[in-house]
Amino acid sequence: MTTESRSRRRMTGRERREQLITISRALFAEKGFDGTSIEEIAATAQVSKPVVYEHFGGKEGVYAVVVDREMQKLLGMITAALSASHSLVKLERAALALLQYIEESSEGFRILVRDSHAASGTGTFASLISEIASQVEDVLADEFKARGYDPKLAPMYAQMLVGMVALTGQWWLDVRRPGREEVAAHLVNLSWNGLTGLSPKPQITATSKGLELSPAPALPRPTEKELKEAQKARARELKEAEKARERELKERERMLREAEKAREREEKLRQREARLAERAAKLEQE
Repeated sequence: MTTESRSRRRMTGRERREQLITISRALFAEKGFDGTSIEEIAATAQVSKPVVYEHFGGKEGVYAVVVDREMQKLLGMITAALSASHSLVKLERAALALLQYIEESSEGFRILVRDSHAASGTGTFASLISEIASQVEDVLADEFKARGYDPKLAPMYAQMLVGMVALTGQWWLDVRRPGREEVAAHLVNLSWNGLTGLSPKPQITATSKGLELSPAPALPRPTEKELKEAQKARARELKEAEKARERELKERERMLREAEKAREREEKLRQREARLAERAAKLEQE
């Protein structure tokens, strides 16, 4: 038995799972969910596809685990930042926390902002902003009360503030200039100084008040022939999609059967090796 095979055999189920998560994370960051395949994950990990199915049930399963880990990591950093006492310091540290996460976990942030796939629930980036905004609400509500503004408006302002910071983070993900602290300082400068001069009852200008924009010109109605052709094309697409789903289910069932057979073979091999080791031990004693 070679050193490589012994090393592979010694890898525990937990170690294999972590290896697959790490590899999938890098592939999802580079190619997105749709651009990554189970075959590619398995090939990079040097395992068969049934091994991936055994641990995660499919590509959606491993993607969901990767997204959840990144969400929890970033939310944990933001929560820690918001534990400061002064509101200004909270905003500074929250902005720094996001930029630090982007700097240290670029692959993870690319996954969070890149895909809004069904496997990620309601949409990764939207969910992320909502989670962070719900924590920022309390900060803004306290600040609004102290300044005599309506604290009921805090949730709306929290979405505005977090959206601004998150979109700046997306831009900074690629440019990385200026540095983290300088970007955070500018973000806080805009948000905090804007907050200090906030009007308690903002209104739009008179020139925009009551303005109604004309809708775009209506597109020409399709003919009856075009409608029928579109319906036929849609029916063909649905039929092909159904066939693809059936093929995928059959393939998954086949992979699961192979995984079960592989587990049985591995168990038999372990039992055989145990018997051989027991015989060898008896021979040595004799």
